[in-house]
Amino acid sequence: MSDHVEVEESGPDRRSVMKAAALVVVPVAGVGAVAACSSSSSSGGSSSGNGTVVVPSSSVPVGGGYIDKSNNVVVTQPQAGVFKAFTAVCTHQGCTVGGVTNNRIVCPCHGSVFSAQDGSVINGPAASPLAAMTAKVNGANVDVTGSSS
Repeated sequence: MSDHVEVEESGPDRRSVMKAAALVVVPVAGVGAVAACSSSSSSGGSSSGNGTVVVPSSSVPVGGGYIDKSNNVVVTQPQAGVFKAFTAVCTHQGCTVGGVTNNRIVCPCHGSVFSAQDGSVINGPAASPLAAMTAKVNGANVDVTGSSS
């Protein structure tokens, strides 16, 4: 004779455990994605701690720009000695813009193109311009203030 005992399991079912795991994993993965997107550009923008981003003017070529990914700022020089600043966050789906050439700010995610002069949309899918920030020459630097989000 064998004693066969059925044990009824108690506690959460598999579906509940998987849902809970997803709630933990997704935010953690999101932090990694944000960290990956926030690496700074190589040639020198910095935050002064008072909300001002300082970019060496020598890092901003005429007709081009400098993207400070850690501060979400893009500084352009559409004409010699004229500096403009915008948020580096594309208005289409929140990607960080990837480059500035020929007075055009380009988002690598979906191909939106913005004017380096005023941040307006040149080519979609973005429908809204990049938010303007204040760029002020301060010696050999450009001080950028305003909201970058």
